[in-house]
Amino acid sequence: MSFFEAIILGLVQGLTEFLPISSSAHLRIIGEFLPSQKDPGATFTAITQLGTEAAVIIYFWKDITRIIGSWFRSFGGRSGAHSNGVPKNDPDVRLGWLIIIGTIPIVLLGYFAQSYIRDQWRSLWITATVLIVFGILLGIADRLGKKTRPLEELSYGHGIAIGVAQMLALLPGVSRSGATTTAGLALGYERPAAARFSFLLAIPAVFGSGLYELVHSLGEPKGAYGYPETAVATVIAFGVGYVVIAFLMKYISTHSFLPFVVYRIALGMVLIALLATGVLQAS
Repeated sequence: MSFFEAIILGLVQGLTEFLPISSSAHLRIIGEFLPSQKDPGATFTAITQLGTEAAVIIYFWKDITRIIGSWFRSFGGRSGAHSNGVPKNDPDVRLGWLIIIGTIPIVLLGYFAQSYIRDQWRSLWITATVLIVFGILLGIADRLGKKTRPLEELSYGHGIAIGVAQMLALLPGVSRSGATTTAGLALGYERPAAARFSFLLAIPAVFGSGLYELVHSLGEPKGAYGYPETAVATVIAFGVGYVVIAFLMKYISTHSFLPFVVYRIALGMVLIALLATGVLQAS
């Protein structure tokens, strides 16, 4: 039965990680309706995200290698405006720095707020509230944002602001891609540009979190699921996640985020109703 549940949770992780609807919230909610009625926990969630982030690396492989190559070459050669043929103000060099700098806020908060991440913030009342609130914020940003700036125009100030927004993803229900994409849209970036930077920015933070949880869990109680079940869920999340990335990048090139806004608000309201009637317990 635990492997059956792991398969279901892996599918959910892959389907929801990249959509702005919060994978951590869905794992938390779905866990309540599985036969074991277990909260998968922060460790299971973080480790399975290694699978979805592997999908990001493969899908954006050309972008990633180009950014890394440009960033390293910007240190070489002679001093001056150009360094080994790559200007220090090259958009890819700037993206490299922004991915590094933008990761710092969520790393600091993730490290110092571990007790909240594992316990208090996993209350379903909090999840329901932020599903609705950040759904509304996404809708406002998508509606009112100018959506004219390409990713090449991403400034250091805007990149850092999006990095700060990424911190909010530690709350189940916010959505990492939802928070960073909302910030990008509010700052006037095109939908594909905001989503692309959101995916690239998440790579070091998610891999760092997943590896930290994996190492931290060694020799400790395995929580709801052991390593074999978690591995199955991670592999499934990888395959499904890759398909979802391809779908989302194509979809938002011609469509708005409105369906995801409506879904978030509806899910949050249903969750509040279930909590208020005692069908679900908050923790």
